[in-house]
Amino acid sequence: MNTSEKLSPDLFKPAQLDSSEGEQIRKESVSYWQDVIRRFRTNIGAIVGLSIIILFIVMSFVGPYMNSYDISTQNYDIQNLESFSGDHYFGTDKFGRDLWTRAWYGAKISLLIAFLAAFLDVTIGVTYGGVSGYYGGRVDNIMQRFLEILYSIPNLIIIILMLLVFEPGIIPIALALSITGWVPMARIVRAQMMKLKSQEYVLAARTLGASTYRIMTKHLIPNVMGPIIVAVTFAIPSAIFFEAFLSFIGLGLRPPGASLGVLLNDGNKLLQIYPYQLFWPALIISLIMLSFNLLGDGLRDALDPKMRK
Repeated sequence: MNTSEKLSPDLFKPAQLDSSEGEQIRKESVSYWQDVIRRFRTNIGAIVGLSIIILFIVMSFVGPYMNSYDISTQNYDIQNLESFSGDHYFGTDKFGRDLWTRAWYGAKISLLIAFLAAFLDVTIGVTYGGVSGYYGGRVDNIMQRFLEILYSIPNLIIIILMLLVFEPGIIPIALALSITGWVPMARIVRAQMMKLKSQEYVLAARTLGASTYRIMTKHLIPNVMGPIIVAVTFAIPSAIFFEAFLSFIGLGLRPPGASLGVLLNDGNKLLQIYPYQLFWPALIISLIMLSFNLLGDGLRDALDPKMRK
């Protein structure tokens, strides 16, 4: 049988075209941030990380009040109790202090220091990098030379020297972490500003007489929010690690204050005898840092237009 015999004119019908539907949008209109949220929800790792972060933030405020023990009250009759001994869920330390209360209170202090340091990093870094990248030329050269000098000095040395001068506390530690912590943020913002300041909408705003402040705050910085948010999610676990390290070597909070670093330092002294005293704060700080890294990876993928399907 011939192919032409299988085909009949009845099989071919003209398409019904309506000129009024030519400009109709068939697909749902989605804004940039709606698209970001939609793609973020599909990232299981980022959702898990965000859930753990929210849980730990809630527990850092609720956990210390789930029993009647204080972070500094000593009771030598119940010292070095194992985990899950009665209402001592994490056990007690060598002074008889409840580790559950101290662990969650320490998590709150560590998170507070990390968020405060991240806020200072964003404030200084965005301002410095924005001015440097927008003006360019000689201003950019001078500002970048200062940035390179500051970046060449090991930040740990600067942090230790500052804490040796000032009495360790929440604000001094956060300031010490921010002395050089804003440098990577400034470099990220500068690079984005150099790329965006030549865009057509910036030229149009400048032509219409918009001030430099308005151009930066209304047009440029909102378009740099993606890299800034991602950088913040990676800066917070870095600040938590530095705070724990400083407390571990004795430059953190002073007793009877508590942070995750202080608990790690206390637990390390009795590691071979009572390992649980190190296990619980180490587990909390590990989960916090892992969660922020998962969240940062998810936000980076969601905010990157190249990752759109």
